[in-house]
Amino acid sequence: MALPALDSPKWHSPLAAFAFGVKSALSSILALVLFGTFIGVGAFAHDTGFTLGWALATTVLVWAGPAQIILISTSHAGATLLESALAVTISAIRLLPMVVSVLPLLRTPQTKMRQLALPAHLVAVTVWVESFRLLPHVPRERRIAFVNGLGGALVFLSCVATILGYGLAASLPPILAAGILALTPLTFLLSTARNAHKLVDKLALALGLALYPLVQLLHTGVDIMICGLTAGTISYGVHRLRRRA
Repeated sequence: MALPALDSPKWHSPLAAFAFGVKSALSSILALVLFGTFIGVGAFAHDTGFTLGWALATTVLVWAGPAQIILISTSHAGATLLESALAVTISAIRLLPMVVSVLPLLRTPQTKMRQLALPAHLVAVTVWVESFRLLPHVPRERRIAFVNGLGGALVFLSCVATILGYGLAASLPPILAAGILALTPLTFLLSTARNAHKLVDKLALALGLALYPLVQLLHTGVDIMICGLTAGTISYGVHRLRRRA
């Protein structure tokens, strides 16, 4: 959906900005992908013996499909609560750069740290991508309310999808459930490519894709992290050299 102009009176209140965030979430194609992903999460939770209540709790509190799969699978395998929590925490490190890059876009000189707590929790792949696409069109003083609406609506949709997937688990073929879960990384790749406007972004993405087939031959178990660090470091180095030239 098209957002009002930055100086439009439609941005007059935080509640209006929150409503625009909700509408943006409901009109985003990424919301459909997220909905499909959490159908898979709900089905997986059912098949591993999780109750629906716990499945919904992971959606609201963990709010990251891959981390939820880790939590559910490790718990099902007999891991202790501490071991499962540690595994989820390690997997969530990937979200830290996203949070760090979005929060400065929300702050004003008057912003209090507690106001950033909810947006920080809501920032996952989908909110991160949509924030960089939409926030330039939102007045800075209304961005926190907007992101709360955007992320809150996506969490609500994900909860509905979790319930639906949990109920459909008996009739959902395993191969389809696995395919649904693969939608998120594929969408993330395509969205990142679409939003890559600078050379440093395009180079990092291209190098990451090129390096992965080679790095995975090493069987390190952290292939994606190695690719990301290597490609990002090289791209940043090239960017610095170009700025000095």
